[in-house]
Amino acid sequence: MMKTIYDSTGNFINRELSWLEFNQRVLEGAQDTANPLFERFNFLSIVSSNLDEFFAVRVASLGDQILAGLDKRDPSGLLPQECMAQVVARAHGIIEDQYRCYRNSLLKKLRKENINIVNPKSLTKDQKKFVKDYYLHRVFPVLTPLVVDQGRPFPLLRSRELYIALLIKGAETHLFATVQVPKVLPRFVEVPSATKDREFIMLEDLITLKLPDLFQGHKLAATGFFRITRNADLDFDEEGAEDLLEAIELSIRQRKWGSVIRLEVGKGFHKDLLAILKEELEITQDKIYEIRGPIDLTFLSDFIKLKGCEHLRYLPFQPQDVPELIREKDIFKAIQEQDILLHHPYQSFQPVVELVKRAARDPQVLAIKQTLYRVSGNSPIIAALAQAAELGKQVTVLVELKARFDEEKNIHWAKHLEEAGCHVIYGLVGLKTHCKVLLIVRREEDGIKRYVHMGTGNYNDVTAKIYTDIGLMTVNPQFGADASALFNMLSGLSQPVNLNKFTLAPHGMREKFLQLIEDEAHNAQKGMKAVIVVKVNSLLDKQIILALYHASSQGVEIKLIVRGICCLRPGLPGISETISVRSIVGRFLEHSRIFYFYHGGEELVYLSSADWMPRNLDRRVELLFPVENPETKEEVKAILDIAWQDTVKARILNAKGIYKKVDKRRKKSVKSQDALCERAVAQSTREKARLQERLEGSFHPVTADVEMQGLTGMK
Repeated sequence: MMKTIYDSTGNFINRELSWLEFNQRVLEGAQDTANPLFERFNFLSIVSSNLDEFFAVRVASLGDQILAGLDKRDPSGLLPQECMAQVVARAHGIIEDQYRCYRNSLLKKLRKENINIVNPKSLTKDQKKFVKDYYLHRVFPVLTPLVVDQGRPFPLLRSRELYIALLIKGAETHLFATVQVPKVLPRFVEVPSATKDREFIMLEDLITLKLPDLFQGHKLAATGFFRITRNADLDFDEEGAEDLLEAIELSIRQRKWGSVIRLEVGKGFHKDLLAILKEELEITQDKIYEIRGPIDLTFLSDFIKLKGCEHLRYLPFQPQDVPELIREKDIFKAIQEQDILLHHPYQSFQPVVELVKRAARDPQVLAIKQTLYRVSGNSPIIAALAQAAELGKQVTVLVELKARFDEEKNIHWAKHLEEAGCHVIYGLVGLKTHCKVLLIVRREEDGIKRYVHMGTGNYNDVTAKIYTDIGLMTVNPQFGADASALFNMLSGLSQPVNLNKFTLAPHGMREKFLQLIEDEAHNAQKGMKAVIVVKVNSLLDKQIILALYHASSQGVEIKLIVRGICCLRPGLPGISETISVRSIVGRFLEHSRIFYFYHGGEELVYLSSADWMPRNLDRRVELLFPVENPETKEEVKAILDIAWQDTVKARILNAKGIYKKVDKRRKKSVKSQDALCERAVAQSTREKARLQERLEGSFHPVTADVEMQGLTGMK
């Protein structure tokens, strides 16, 4: 890449530190007293889950770079060792804040709701009896104590599993032992209470109470809780693998022995226990994290499921019916009438499921082709595809086996679909297939039609209720031809050429984005209006950032909504003065990727499965597609407008890399996700009223309680 005047280390934020700042914003969701208590617990759970993956992948990668002696500085100017030092320090700070929030805020609020996590030493007689029975009948049968001695080596410890470490007194020396806290049992157990309070005991505390029974005849010198995190990067030779499925299965098994990246221990963990773990796990002090509370707070999300605590959760939101499918129940006819835009979770994902189900049963459907990256545990889409194959239809499914942490699940689904008669492909060597496309080939009176669904998110009916994503259904022949070309590329040897509407990565998407950005810069140079508005999950591609810096220097107004990592520094004099960056962390996970370019008044709008990251643009099969129907284009622009108006959940990134709350003085209080919920309800209600009018002749319009201000400059 050619070095430019903008290519200075001070102009970039380190990706790892930026990711940690994203997790800090998630933590703010737990600290926010305006959120219901159990939802605050859920945010705290997400912080733990995010950190687990961060250590298993990103910190592990940094460690590998250091071991390999890599001395190349990243775009922010940091060497791997320097980056690791800053990451460890920042991670410690976030973890301390996380547990301070848990101890000093959330537990106190929980007690005010008459819900207590009890100290095992304070159990009543009745509670002790309950614990004894629960232990004997539910816990003891699944426990496996492992003692280390001359005949029994140090055990293989599973990554991200909670363990109890013990020192057993011997005549001359102590023995080391471990007991795994079973994941198959609830992490917290409700015990009977003599009052109106609901009381719970942590599973690890319950087991600790019964350790003398588990090691009868022995005295315990010390006990403590610990958990390890291993390097989770899959490492296999994809080019040399004769069978990709077998290679990934082997790599998953090998992941169990990955090097230890992190050791979490409970407060006051005995020094002799720690010395044994450090020696056996071959770790240094900088990898040890002392936890002042229950290790692994992911269990907190289970509080959401407690019955009788509705006031401690968000008010339920029912994803709304899509107006086009209120007017026309036949989904194929509805798509024939016009393109259908679906905005999840505000609008139901069910039409996507129903489209696959209908295609499976419809005798006029000849073929179904679909890409699958992450699906739910009991996926209705998988069931429909299997049914279609069993009914004799030609079904081709690309199942991406390399979807991180979903490899085993995807291998299971791939085998299931093959057994049903589907033609299953695993993608292209060296590339992850991340695009989301469904193609249905249907015989109709006027010939063969191709129905296409494309989206920014996965074909997952569960996450579609909590991730914000956008999908488009169309029968436009040009989209259909492009979808066919894409699947021919994935299943055969052909390269997609002369595509009508699709732009694919790694075959031209980067160049497309750079050209669109350059076009805005060129127009700004000529004194024309030039605007770029982008919503992505991550922005860290250096070429894209440099192009945005150049466009900003020419006067292009650039508005970026970046949920997670952002390596671009906005507000740098002469470099990024016209760039504004916001991040939204709310009830739903922001996941849609939207791109708007003013383009001399033509107003180009695109949706994509790709973020602005090197892996998306260079190492994945991704899809960028235009939104051209005037009505659907206006809807996508409105979605961007509402997101940019957020003054409550949004955070603004400054040139120092710090995220600040929006200054709400003289501004209307707007929660963009709430506004989009209201908008979806209004659209659905209005369409149902119109339908009722046709039946009864009494239509009364319903309007959304959302004031559109055109903040993107698109109006």
